Amino acid sequence: MAGAVRLPRGQTQFACATLSAFTLVTVAAGLTAWHKYQLLAGPTTPGPYLDNPLVEVDTYFRNLMGWRTGLLLVALLQFSIWLANMRDVADVLWRQGQRRRRAWLAFGWVIPVAQLFVPKMFVNDLWAASQPESQRRRGHPLLTAWWLSVLIAANSYAFNDAFKDLKAADSATEARQALRQIMMGDGLYICAAALSIVVVRQLVRRLEQAAATAPAEVWSTGEKTV
Repeated sequence: MAGAVRLPRGQTQFACATLSAFTLVTVAAGLTAWHKYQLLAGPTTPGPYLDNPLVEVDTYFRNLMGWRTGLLLVALLQFSIWLANMRDVADVLWRQGQRRRRAWLAFGWVIPVAQLFVPKMFVNDLWAASQPESQRRRGHPLLTAWWLSVLIAANSYAFNDAFKDLKAADSATEARQALRQIMMGDGLYICAAALSIVVVRQLVRRLEQAAATAPAEVWSTGEKTV
């Protein structure tokens, strides 16, 4: 019966690949920030502008942060597309259990307050749809840990001006302090991206198993008749 709905295996691979690319670039940006942090701890290197190691590492750092921002937007878009495809499967397995309209897959990420819980609601509903009817339960410790990591990472830069402070730094001490905050934020983003990959793979595996064992009447109506 799994063939009755197209499971988004390709979208899953693409979503995981995008998240992995974002993670790798963030790791690289964090390492570059650490190198710059170490250089600022030592004496200023004299010499021509082009041969200055601090200038060179700063160039790499700015480029990597630009790539990281772009990949973050792509990963968010791809994750939303993946959720929409997974919603097709969940609608068949447990249509009445999907609490939000599809439009919220886009609006839920950008509307204040709603962005704190709406995306998690979609994932909770998918998780519940993957369980046997008698055991359906929204939420799981893995999903809670994932969503907390996403919220903390997303707000790690919102509550400080690390990038602005780095640009405006008048001394090595001020620049190093801003870099510490940036590296901490990078670590939070890496944790959130890694947990996102785990959640994506777990949801696909669980929904594939549920689709393979769903009775015929579920595939035809979205509900199990008694």
